[in-house]
Amino acid sequence: MKIPTNSVSPSDFIRDIIGEDIKTNKYDGRVHTRFPPEPNGYLHIGHAKSICLNFGIAKEFGGLCNLRFDDTNPTKEQAEFVESIIGDIRWLGFDWEDRLFYASDYFDKLYEFAVQLIKKGKAYVDSLTPDEIREHRGTLTEPGRESPCRNRSVEENLDLFERMRAGEFEDGAYVLRAKIDMSSANLNMRDPVMYRILHATHHRTGDKWCIYPTYDFAHGQSDSIEGITHSICTLEFEDHRPLYDWFLDQLDIHHPRQIEFARLNLSRTILSKRKLRQLVEEGYVNGWDDPRMPTISGFRRRGYTPEAIRDFCERIGVAKNESTIDIALLEHYIRQDLNKRATRVMAVLRPLRLVIDNYPEDSVEELVAINNPEDAGMGTRKVPFSRVLYIERDDFREPPPKKWFRLAPGREARLKHAYIIKCERVVRDEKTGEVIELHCSYDPETKSGEAKAGRKVKGTLHWVSAAHAIDAEVRLYDHLFLKENPDDVGEGSDFRANLNLHSLETLTACKVESSLAGAKPGSRYQFFRLGYFCVDPDSSDGKLVFNRTVSLRDTWAKIEEALRNG
Repeated sequence: MKIPTNSVSPSDFIRDIIGEDIKTNKYDGRVHTRFPPEPNGYLHIGHAKSICLNFGIAKEFGGLCNLRFDDTNPTKEQAEFVESIIGDIRWLGFDWEDRLFYASDYFDKLYEFAVQLIKKGKAYVDSLTPDEIREHRGTLTEPGRESPCRNRSVEENLDLFERMRAGEFEDGAYVLRAKIDMSSANLNMRDPVMYRILHATHHRTGDKWCIYPTYDFAHGQSDSIEGITHSICTLEFEDHRPLYDWFLDQLDIHHPRQIEFARLNLSRTILSKRKLRQLVEEGYVNGWDDPRMPTISGFRRRGYTPEAIRDFCERIGVAKNESTIDIALLEHYIRQDLNKRATRVMAVLRPLRLVIDNYPEDSVEELVAINNPEDAGMGTRKVPFSRVLYIERDDFREPPPKKWFRLAPGREARLKHAYIIKCERVVRDEKTGEVIELHCSYDPETKSGEAKAGRKVKGTLHWVSAAHAIDAEVRLYDHLFLKENPDDVGEGSDFRANLNLHSLETLTACKVESSLAGAKPGSRYQFFRLGYFCVDPDSSDGKLVFNRTVSLRDTWAKIEEALRNG
């Protein structure tokens, strides 16, 4: 995989369009964008791309960017989603100042717009059922058929629409439709629905309304009310642009320019809010912020940084054609960022007891450890060293395979920040034969930083002092889906058939070094040789819980896999 290295924000077709609009003084040289999420779920990494694009363009061109919730469907929207979206965008580092809006702010004005269209003969109340409307709509190869209600008088339409608002009718009894062209090649122009009856309590307006505008009707008019100049949206709205323009032209109001770009697609990842909701509601994950979820909240809990996500979104650029980005590229930017900011510590995930027989029993040394070799300003810390240690169980093999540089009977290895040791004896469980303890010797003249010239070994192991270690739970996360394209399934199945049933492994007997006592949720570390980890909010006094953010590259794992595969 080729990693982009250009550190300068490249131009793209959207920025070119905006630059030309400024040059021609369109919109009086203003640039005003908006990010318009629907509060029916948590934001995901695809939204992050749109957030970075809209707020980024506004900043680059000296303009403004609004945050507006398109809250037009009370049956799926919740205040919880609003709060999570606001928190996610702030966490990413963006600020809308005093420009926080809701489509529901404009419900009265949108109703007035609908009345205007009825009076102009451009909208009518229809009593066809949803199924009948779909049937009349036609297909890509066959024109639609006009509704029997299409030619109702203006007076009758105004009366019915007012009674719809007054709550006289049940859900689905009537809808308000735009009167455009039932023979249009674009199905979106075949008399689309503008309002429907929904007797549902809205999270902001309560029970004031029982009719709600559709997204297609509310979106463009909300853009217009706010003075938006460039309405940037994903490619699936390209076929909706003629409708967006039609409403604005018929109402003769401020007309923003809609521009579409290709949405973000990531391998091994689902970025459909409907499907993510399904994973949450059906219990496949532990909530919207589960670290396996591609939500911004999930990434934050897993230990991703806003800087890395912004960098990723900038480097992948903006395109007009759909493509899929390898998730390894996102992980690359996470590693790159954490490498600069994460404190190096030692943790043992699968402990094996190790006794240094010739080390004084009651002695404890405080060894100096560098916190981050990439940043001298992060300083050093003291790590306790004693006679009894824990090492990683995978760091001992009997018999050792070829090119094995870790511990084995009679083999030597260096303990990080400490001494060279040699494995002298192995203790096994009498019943199972499992290795339960190693007895080693150490060379006191091989202390790190003081080693004799020419005294070297190839393997370096991490460890923790048994007397000082802190108990911890560690959650190891893998990709949530097995296939590059989770929707690649056989007939009769859906994306859930590709779920990775082993995407979470929880280790409860881990040991971490004493410097991590009191580590706060959200703190990020590099566990030496194991990867990057983040303290989970589930942590409490006396209980540390870590999530693996992303693994390190493990050369031995590749060799071992090759050996297994012959």
